[in-house]
Amino acid sequence: MALAFDRGRIDFATYQPRHFLWQLEGKVATITLNRPERKNPLTFESYAELRDTFRELAYADAVKTVVVTGAGGNFCSGGDVHEIIGPLVRMQEAGDMQGLLDFTRMTGDLVKAMRACPQTIVAAVDGICAGAGAIVAMASDLRVGTPESKVAFLFVRVGLAGADMGACNILPRIIGSGRAAELLYTGRAMDGAEAERWGFYNRLVAGDQVLAEAQKLATSLAAGPTFAHAMTKRCIHQEWSMTIDDAIEAEAQAQAICMQTKDYGRAYRAFVAKERPVFQGD
Repeated sequence: MALAFDRGRIDFATYQPRHFLWQLEGKVATITLNRPERKNPLTFESYAELRDTFRELAYADAVKTVVVTGAGGNFCSGGDVHEIIGPLVRMQEAGDMQGLLDFTRMTGDLVKAMRACPQTIVAAVDGICAGAGAIVAMASDLRVGTPESKVAFLFVRVGLAGADMGACNILPRIIGSGRAAELLYTGRAMDGAEAERWGFYNRLVAGDQVLAEAQKLATSLAAGPTFAHAMTKRCIHQEWSMTIDDAIEAEAQAQAICMQTKDYGRAYRAFVAKERPVFQGD
């Protein structure tokens, strides 16, 4: 008997979000933060819409990879000073601890949604990538940057901890604990060359090529065994808190599940025929 499940509320083929741009080309979606006159800052509303979008992507079988970028030569300048920081200061002055906690939990939920969605996320980073913008890049699976880009986890510069939206957990796993501590304590910016050298960027390209390169990478991943890619992403995330023995067992189970996919059989038959496998993601 076939069972009917709620497959999500968003039709991504016709999706028109209010607070960023959405484009779906084949199996690759591109999210563009689109406030170029302010270097693409986030607002309460855009945080929430991004969170909800990544949550819904768990049901989007037609979307295999996602590219996140910014308009106008910058990635994201972080939380909007007037539309976020000002209201938060007023909450602080009013003693509204619950309101402050509701906001910080909501921003963290965006990172949770990015890490939980099955699609591989590629960030295309140019120009300013600061504060929450740096977090969005960090929470992506892969990052393509430019020499001119500036990445800064600058929370300390506004009197806050570097412990924001999972930075103290995720960033050390990307660039190492000593380097992460330096960036989170000082709030200083990494230029593109340093970000690549430290492993924050997977590759470095010219500014006029960064989006195309990120989309090319995303397209190549979308043409691969995307069920297996989703399993890899889940294992990378889950195994952070596992012992090595638990991780090995989890990966044994993951591979046994992947061995039941049609893509696994396709790869074998293509190898025997000395052909390139054509994966379908099932």
